Amino acid sequence: MLYDFLIAPFTEFEFMRRGLVGTFALALGAGPVGVFLMLRRMSLIGDAMAHAILPGAAVGFLLSGLSVFAMAGGGMIAGLVIAVGAGLVARNTELKEDASLAAFFLISLALGVTIVSVKGTNIDLLHFLFGTVLALDNQTLLLIVSITTLSLISLALIWRPLVLECVDPGFLRSVSRAGGPAHIAFLALVVMNLVGGFHALGTLLAVGIMMLPAVIARFWARDITVMIVIAMVAASVSGYAGLLVSFHYSLPSGPSIILCAGVLYAFSVLLGPVGGLVWQIMPRRHLEA
Repeated sequence: MLYDFLIAPFTEFEFMRRGLVGTFALALGAGPVGVFLMLRRMSLIGDAMAHAILPGAAVGFLLSGLSVFAMAGGGMIAGLVIAVGAGLVARNTELKEDASLAAFFLISLALGVTIVSVKGTNIDLLHFLFGTVLALDNQTLLLIVSITTLSLISLALIWRPLVLECVDPGFLRSVSRAGGPAHIAFLALVVMNLVGGFHALGTLLAVGIMMLPAVIARFWARDITVMIVIAMVAASVSGYAGLLVSFHYSLPSGPSIILCAGVLYAFSVLLGPVGGLVWQIMPRRHLEA
């Protein structure tokens, strides 16, 4: 019974195995990036960037159809352009960076949907918005795995300035000039992982596999390394459970994965030892003289 429910779908169907490999790869790459986004208080920027890649991917679709690398390249270019453009507007006007990003991502989302609608069908539009994790082909899996590998290597190289900037950005600026280049490299990693997530989960849900596991990890640990490990595990478990829910109950796979992550989030909010509601309510021992 348990074998039929938990394992058989992956042994009997290749599309389930491909979906599982894709979600595990996304978990390993997006999990650490999401933790740093959360610690740097850039969570909403990740959401904005997820929408910002849509017009670039749509232009790639317009030129080359459903070419994985054309859409990925277009999405990366669009994401970087939006990030730089929003930053320039924020630096040279009185508009704050969050408002600037909100304006850019809303325009990007509308432009991307319009481009897809002009050439594509409603099915293509759904593919762009919600992804097709159960229809990943070899090229897409190779792209996601490559992005994950590059992300992990890059994070290892810029680990120290990223951690210092999360803890004490003033100290980092006083002792090193690595903060600026590390920040730019980190934004590039955010865009890359969102592009990978876009192919599996779509532009509306790609940020979910990045941010929800990071927020879950925050309720279970204070150490950054431990948080990253927990985020990877939470994203992997969400991907595995979401695929099973999608298979057995005929639900869309992308939303199922994010909803499973949402269940883990609710559990963490209640029972997480670092700020969870139950631990906040429980009486604490006071030091006695």
